[in-house]
Amino acid sequence: MPKYTQPKKTWFYPIDFKIKAVELSLRDDILLKDVAQALDIHPFMLSRWRREYREGKYLTKPRYNSNKELMAKLPDKKELNKIKQLEKENERLKVENDLLKKWQRYLAEVHQSDLDSSTSTGKN
Repeated sequence: MPKYTQPKKTWFYPIDFKIKAVELSLRDDILLKDVAQALDIHPFMLSRWRREYREGKYLTKPRYNSNKELMAKLPDKKELNKIKQLEKENERLKVENDLLKKWQRYLAEVHQSDLDSSTSTGKN
């Protein structure tokens, strides 16, 4: 295995971002998994932030100014519902596509068997 010459990249998330992510994940109508996926973070990280939030670690003033880009990245309920709806539609279309592929294979097999049977009866 190759040696790593540089340290591992550690991402910094502002406390404001963590608090908004936790508050969004604590809503009854939104799943933690969906929030983590929308924010492109691991669900375990969000779970850890929730635990730290419950323990009161985010009550202190943040050391750094929050990153406005990260704050703008937080999805709202409407966006999460839209993502969920698009994922369902994508799954439905995959099933339809698989069904059409099976139908196409079936028709090709029937056509081939018709050709084989007509060829074998024509020789006699």
